[in-house]
Amino acid sequence: MNAEQIINEIEAEHLKNDLPTIHVGDTIRVGVRIREGGKERIQPYEGTVIAMRNGGINETITVRKTFQGVGVERVFLVHSPRIANIQIVRRGKVRRAKLYYLRDRIGKATRIRQRFDRPL
Repeated sequence: MNAEQIINEIEAEHLKNDLPTIHVGDTIRVGVRIREGGKERIQPYEGTVIAMRNGGINETITVRKTFQGVGVERVFLVHSPRIANIQIVRRGKVRRAKLYYLRDRIGKATRIRQRFDRPL
């Protein structure tokens, strides 16, 4: 057994298999585990997926939302234990792999058409 096979086996144990199929342009709600003192709670973070990177254990998604008039982006490691759940709110119809152009837009210009041919 070579090193690559050993690494793949170890990574396969930590992959989540209950994730929905996420596409760029989708609006999703990510449940993030947050520790405050001795307590742990799940905080939802809802926004549009503007980028996806890599695959396997290193897969990340960049989620953008506007909070109090300021654009906020977070990069989530999809298979991280800090991510409690990912829920798709609506499907977006886009023609690009990365939606970085949304950073330059404000208000209604950031809207993405809804897609109805994929289930939630």
